[in-house]
Amino acid sequence: MKKYDVTALGELLIDFSPYSSNEAGYPVLSANPGGAPGNFLAALSKYGCSTAMIGKVGDDMFGRKLIQTLAGAGVDTCGVVVDPMYFTTLAFVSLDADGNRDFSFARKPGADTCLKPEEIDEALISHSRVFHFGTLSLTDEPAASATRRAIEFAKAAGAVISCDPNLRKPLWKSERAAIEAIEWSLSQADIVKISDEEIDFLWHVTPEQGAQKLLDEYGVSLVYATLGPKGCYAATKHAAVNVLSPSGIRPIDTTGAGDIFGGSAMSRFLSLEKAPKALTQEELRQIVRFACTAASLSTQKHGGIASVPEKEEVLRRMAV
Repeated sequence: MKKYDVTALGELLIDFSPYSSNEAGYPVLSANPGGAPGNFLAALSKYGCSTAMIGKVGDDMFGRKLIQTLAGAGVDTCGVVVDPMYFTTLAFVSLDADGNRDFSFARKPGADTCLKPEEIDEALISHSRVFHFGTLSLTDEPAASATRRAIEFAKAAGAVISCDPNLRKPLWKSERAAIEAIEWSLSQADIVKISDEEIDFLWHVTPEQGAQKLLDEYGVSLVYATLGPKGCYAATKHAAVNVLSPSGIRPIDTTGAGDIFGGSAMSRFLSLEKAPKALTQEELRQIVRFACTAASLSTQKHGGIASVPEKEEVLRRMAV
């Protein structure tokens, strides 16, 4: 069987983003392929890594289109289940003047929440260097049980575990439920990409304090604490860097930028063929510079998967 650098499990959905308004003031929406794990894998594939997706979509026009789009982005979709019983999940995005987004979901249930433990392609995980997941797949059963089973299998197979909490408060039954699931997820991971807003939500501490907490108390080996347009603080137990995002980039849509950061950082990390604890400070800085630049450039386009910039464009911007 083919070997993969990264297999991810989680939601595939359609992001409906506004690009104009009609005469009555209602938004005219553009449909874009999305879902954090899909965006993450698309960035990895763009930057030369072999990837695979595990998830579920509906047997509808959007589900089929998502599979087609992921495959076109270089992601193996053999682990994506097509289920005629459920609709593909939809997310409606609203944007403020700075391109920052808010979400409303059509997911009661959406196909992504209906992935069953027995539907997981464990061969994909056992043939992967890294297993990646987010916490949106823990909001509802049976996907929550499927996610826990996949993590357990990945750990037993010796894969590096990567987690992005990707907090979406409206999808949780309560904030307490979200905190408990996210903290459990973080305790399973070797590598974590987490935002400053998520750190504040969990612990009400600074990004630097949150990163140190993850290293000291949760057993995480490498933390990327993203700071939105301000860049990223990243740390291992032996190195730490604070990297600014490139200046002069005016965002129009930040959807997927965090996922693209995560996939870009993972691609650079894997290329070094090192354990997180062996990274030098300069190697960590270069990983984060590339990821910050790729994520920033992605905000100049709408959507997630379609906005991943070419590697050459990222390198040119880094050279400025």
